[in-house]
Amino acid sequence: MSLPFSQVKILDFTRYIAGPFATFQFAVLGAEVIKVEPLEGDPTREVTKDKVLAEAKMSPMFLAMNPNKRSLALDLRSPESISIIRSLIKDVDVVCENFRPGVMDAMGLGYEALKELNPRLIYCAISGFGQSGPEQYTAAFDGKIQAMSGVMAMNGEPAGGPMRIGFAACDLMAGITGAFAISSALFEREKTGQGAFLDVAMLDSALSFLSAQVCEATMTGTQHTQIGNKSVSGKPTGNRFKTGDGDIVLAVMKEKQFTNLMRTLGHPEALEDPRFANWSMRVEHEPALRQLIESAMSTQSAEYWENTLTAADVPCGAIRRVDQIIQHPQLEHRAVLQKVQTPKGEFQMAVSGFQWPDKAPTIETCAPLLGQHTDEILLQAGYSVEQIRQLHEAGTLGPAA
Repeated sequence: MSLPFSQVKILDFTRYIAGPFATFQFAVLGAEVIKVEPLEGDPTREVTKDKVLAEAKMSPMFLAMNPNKRSLALDLRSPESISIIRSLIKDVDVVCENFRPGVMDAMGLGYEALKELNPRLIYCAISGFGQSGPEQYTAAFDGKIQAMSGVMAMNGEPAGGPMRIGFAACDLMAGITGAFAISSALFEREKTGQGAFLDVAMLDSALSFLSAQVCEATMTGTQHTQIGNKSVSGKPTGNRFKTGDGDIVLAVMKEKQFTNLMRTLGHPEALEDPRFANWSMRVEHEPALRQLIESAMSTQSAEYWENTLTAADVPCGAIRRVDQIIQHPQLEHRAVLQKVQTPKGEFQMAVSGFQWPDKAPTIETCAPLLGQHTDEILLQAGYSVEQIRQLHEAGTLGPAA
């Protein structure tokens, strides 16, 4: 089986989340990804409350973002390491990095320097604000971008104020944007034979995901604020409701769905109630409608109402934790989660959000130990065993594997 990126080689200088998530997309679709790490490793190797995993530098976050990659551990402050990178670059299709602008240039590894060695090189730089502008050199992490971009201003309950999304949403937006940019450049190179410099900014990426809200703000002056669990449509039946043992979210947007909801809840008379005659009246009388819905739902569990309403073609979903949804038979049927053997035992991971017969994204190897493939990569690059031994002794490569 030939995967889509099986002929692509990526030199990956990224760390934390946005960059590693971008290169992960290629690693599970066949690309050879060499993860270039400092001697202390990618900082996310130790981001975990589990002390054993932190000491082993194999946190769940790191494991999730770096399968199928090989680790090359170098002291990038040493001239010898820069020479190693320059020797590798001639055989590389893509360089991906997420340092602040100028860092790679200062090491002699920026795009202008590397394209002299490899004119077909695609160089993707992921940063908080891009390679130009007044915020160019400002440090950026997910929380900062969530706050600046408008994402937080829309998230949370109105009474509680802005709230962060519970995962690194803006990091991942930038990662998937970077992956799409690299894919586009690879496709373009097939036609032109030319490499490219790709400037991916976390803030820009976040705004592209908020395209509808941006358009509405510029067209109508709308100020988007917290809407709690309401649907962006504003319809009162697109919200969170209490049941007998937990919460459920309704996504009732169509007239037929509203009719099915009322009948399934045992309140067909509500369909004749002038307070609920149309969507504008339902919005006006939202408290009364909510009381009717929750009163009916209080008699059964969230799971019961999810099953019953789904059978009546009423969109809804019981609120689950991650440890609950991973047990869902839908995920098992589609093999969304893949079991991966690690030095610390077996764990499950969500590989990709799409299916492709015979070319499905697959995890072949666990995320690498720090520097696990250093000697192997250098031997393939033409370094002798003696040269590698000397580089280890000099501290350029760290302890021998």
